[in-house]
Amino acid sequence: MNTPNVHTTRPTSFGLIFPPDEPWLARQAREEILLPDLPIIDAHHHLWDRPGYRYLSEEFAADTGSGHNVIGTVHAECHTAYRTDGPPELAPVGETEYIAALAAASDAAGGPTRLAAGIVGAADLSLGAAVDDVIGQHIAAGQGRFRGIRYDTIWYDHEAVEFTHPGHRPQMLAEPAVRAGARVLADHDLPLDVQLLFPQLADAAELADGLPELRLVLNHCGAPLGFGPWADNRAEHFAHWQRGIRELAERPNVVCKLGGILASGLGYDYLHAPVPATSTELAALWRPWFDTCIDAFGPQRCMFESNFPMDKMGTGYATLWNTYKRLASGGSDTELTSLFAETARRTYRLDLPAAPLA
Repeated sequence: MNTPNVHTTRPTSFGLIFPPDEPWLARQAREEILLPDLPIIDAHHHLWDRPGYRYLSEEFAADTGSGHNVIGTVHAECHTAYRTDGPPELAPVGETEYIAALAAASDAAGGPTRLAAGIVGAADLSLGAAVDDVIGQHIAAGQGRFRGIRYDTIWYDHEAVEFTHPGHRPQMLAEPAVRAGARVLADHDLPLDVQLLFPQLADAAELADGLPELRLVLNHCGAPLGFGPWADNRAEHFAHWQRGIRELAERPNVVCKLGGILASGLGYDYLHAPVPATSTELAALWRPWFDTCIDAFGPQRCMFESNFPMDKMGTGYATLWNTYKRLASGGSDTELTSLFAETARRTYRLDLPAAPLA
């Protein structure tokens, strides 16, 4: 997987978002769909229309329709369709309005997948108690689909971490105003998706202890990383991440999203691979991280996510879910049902029928 980059149009940095190289993706070996009847709720994906990169309902439907039984999805905020007028703190409500409209149109068109059965929006929790108005407007805009907030606190002082947002700072989750904002979510019985890097896992644990009534959703396996300052001494970084995951999993109010590690430079160097990996190859490469999370949290507190279209930079949708099915092989029917659908349905209170046992 570490051959020289022969694709001059391929990206050159991990951790950033690029349009997928469709001709390169087309080289991925076609695979028979494993467990084709297993119900799946894709617990984390995005829709956007960015310059040179359109990924909306039609494109996503082509992926969810590639063979797996995707019965519903959860849309995670991605800074799209924000309001351009009015109070700045209400700008993210535009995304919820936009995704709810796309989802309603998808419902009207019919089909096997309930698009955006849950919508996880964005809000500035540093507003403290005043974020209640923002949450209320999200709820109204969501047309019954709004299911929580994702709060991005990614911060690391290194030039390789190009996706750290301006204004981010250490230990944001410990700030009194942010804690007050998170308490508003708990009062609404809405979960908080936490977006951070693995050196920040202790911040999530402290928040879970401080607000035990709040449901916390850890994004992307806690963001283990393998590029930049983490490219060397990988065993040491893995041990650091593993300790953080195990300690966080001791908090019963935290669940974990399994996925979203493709852009992290772990094992699979899709930036230079001459062809995309197979599901067998990906499962072998990713198993240490997924096994750690499932062993720590248990299947009842883990849910698989596609993180599409971001992860489409390195693999196709059908292959990705085959990878997850390989990683979960050997699980009981109850465990498979939890990992692929029920944890997501329960965590986000989705208006979807309970998935039958696998």
